[in-house]
Amino acid sequence: MPQSGQTWTTHEKLLEKHSVKIKKINEHLYELLVNPGFSIGQRALLILSESGNILWDCIPLLDEGLVEFINTKGGLKAIAFSHPHYYSNMKMWAETFNCTIYIHENDRQWVANGGDFIEYWPGNQLELWDQLKLHNIGGHFEGSSIIEIPWMSENGTLLIGDTMYLSPSMKHFATMRSYPNRIPLPLHEIRRIEKRFEEIQYDTIYGFYPYQNVNNNAKEIVRSSFAAYQ
Repeated sequence: MPQSGQTWTTHEKLLEKHSVKIKKINEHLYELLVNPGFSIGQRALLILSESGNILWDCIPLLDEGLVEFINTKGGLKAIAFSHPHYYSNMKMWAETFNCTIYIHENDRQWVANGGDFIEYWPGNQLELWDQLKLHNIGGHFEGSSIIEIPWMSENGTLLIGDTMYLSPSMKHFATMRSYPNRIPLPLHEIRRIEKRFEEIQYDTIYGFYPYQNVNNNAKEIVRSSFAAYQ
């Protein structure tokens, strides 16, 4: 965030000078990014799955080219979120694709305008379809969550938003209450989150920035990252 603080715009104004850049990551995963960069530069991730596609997190721009692209891939069955910072214009997305929005019940208080599309889910885990699972991790927000895709890599893939933040070195994950304000989590909360990640099988992680792609050895990096907290 700039020193000048937040500023506001509309979807119509954003469409005047911005579009959505679509990048293929693998056969079942596409990156969606506002171009030129906008907000904090976060990406959304489109998961292509046999029984229905799911959008992981939202970007604040929905242009005609993106709508057409998603429809050619089978539309959306659902949208799921890592945490409230990416709710954005989720109602517009849900109306466009007539799909469900999955939000953890612990983050219900942060929803301003979701319409009738939202399904609040409770507990530690929600099984969707095609072995897709949402896991509530907490930490950054009480409802901070990740999605598990067991079949996307040899030992499973996680999309994590910024439930954890991968350093530019690609060698360390941090988890904090507030990343911009550098507010840490207490050690007991770090250990609880560590246990949650240890319970899940995975080797690949995709975060909220385009560079945050860790293939093959993600679990080892997560383990060494948690070991650094004393």
